Amino acid sequence: MTAVETGGVPDTGEIRLTDLLLAELTKIRTLPATWIALAVTLVANTLLGLLAATDVVRVAGQDGQVAIAQLGTVLLAPVYAFVAVPVFAVGREYHGGQLRVSLAAVPDRNRFFMAKLSASSGTAVLAAVPVVLPGYLLRHAAAVADGDPGAGRAIGGLLTEVTAYLLLGLVGYGFAVLAKTVVTPLTVLFILPVLVSPMLGGILPGVVRLLPHEATLSFLGMPAAPALALDRPAGLLVVSAWAVLSVVTAWVITGRRDS
Repeated sequence: MTAVETGGVPDTGEIRLTDLLLAELTKIRTLPATWIALAVTLVANTLLGLLAATDVVRVAGQDGQVAIAQLGTVLLAPVYAFVAVPVFAVGREYHGGQLRVSLAAVPDRNRFFMAKLSASSGTAVLAAVPVVLPGYLLRHAAAVADGDPGAGRAIGGLLTEVTAYLLLGLVGYGFAVLAKTVVTPLTVLFILPVLVSPMLGGILPGVVRLLPHEATLSFLGMPAAPALALDRPAGLLVVSAWAVLSVVTAWVITGRRDS
């Protein structure tokens, strides 16, 4: 008896998108790297939040001792542990020929890519809140004690940080597809703010301010230096452009490479 006779939907043999999403979420959830990255991010954010709130540690700078709360690069540093979540989610596909197996099961590369991207993005959004929240609350409590506005600004600031984590995660996601590994994107994204920005910031500030890390700091309202600052909307626009470019490039590569 055919599907038409029974009134059912013909079976095309394609795996449903919901099934693909569930499979990708299971992969992400069962990767030890996911939980290690989230644990490191949570601990680092909480510790930095405590140091920023109590001001018991200061860093030597050109103009004297600088409080942790004023060092955007330091406060954003845990994001590079968090970026490992989407990077490993896609980068592990290239380990041991796993990608060939996945594409054999899901020949439609667009569906395959959308399932991985949706699962990684959804995981990043949901996971960013608990790993960011403790440190953010500690810093915000100190700001309130100093006379800063309360709840409305706190919620807005938290959403801003979660957005920053998501966008940088998408940059890492696309880079992992391009590099076909997990090591290169994590290394490059970490080296850019640690080595490249300090070296070139004084020489090419107009270029450095457009790098993902510096644009994110401007979006968060914590530019590394006045010369590297963008308006907050401009910072959001720049880092969003990096995320879109990264994802679109990954989509094109997934559809064409090794086909």
